[in-house]
Amino acid sequence: MSNRVVCREASHAGSWYSASGNSHAYKQVDPSVTRRVFILGPSHHVPLSRCALSPAEIYRTPLYDLRIDHKVYADLWKTGLFERMSLQTDEDEHSIEMHLPYTAKAMESHKDEFSIVPVLVGALSESKEQEYGKLLSKYLADPSNLFIISSDFCHWGQRFRYTYYDESQGEIYRSIEHLDKMGMGIIEQLDPMSFTNYLKKYRNTICGRHPIGVLLNAVAELRKSGVEMNFSFLNYAQSSECRNWQDSSVSYAAGALIAH
Repeated sequence: MSNRVVCREASHAGSWYSASGNSHAYKQVDPSVTRRVFILGPSHHVPLSRCALSPAEIYRTPLYDLRIDHKVYADLWKTGLFERMSLQTDEDEHSIEMHLPYTAKAMESHKDEFSIVPVLVGALSESKEQEYGKLLSKYLADPSNLFIISSDFCHWGQRFRYTYYDESQGEIYRSIEHLDKMGMGIIEQLDPMSFTNYLKKYRNTICGRHPIGVLLNAVAELRKSGVEMNFSFLNYAQSSECRNWQDSSVSYAAGALIAH
């Protein structure tokens, strides 16, 4: 397996906040080898204990339509592990939607040569993350597949009901950065159990923690067969610098997983 980007992790907040970070990740995409784009995003509005597939045939973007790969969908459906989300759920959910124009732009030079596989990821148990990771690992191993993992990082403030603060780090925003980068470092180790333990200890409000968990378990499955991978974060930012308890912010990061 040659050097290639097989996955990128980026935020799904409003474009004003996340565009700069996402651009770091999408620059890693090679449209000449990519024929299928998996987009794994967390469910924000509908309670899900499993993963769900879209009922749509295409997703429309300002650039051009993105075609859903129904052959892969059929294979995933046969496993019995997936639900079918309603069209309303699909339209309401932003975690996948925010990545569609970026995907279209990154793949524009080969726009008629690829399809997408959107997957809405529910609040999975550890065993479910392992199960989906094992299932998707064969797709991750394919050099023509690109995986996009949609996630923001810490949602800090009273409106998010999360106000963890380590005074030793100084200002609140510095504490948030330290907390996030601790988690980012664990993700870079590609160790699903360490990431799970980090979340249990700090309860960091990483909304895409389950898609990330699925990815880490897929990587762990491939590593058993000797596939070498490394993950590096390329960018980190916060929507604002929190300095008091009335402030709030959301953190964003972008990174890429490379298979060798």
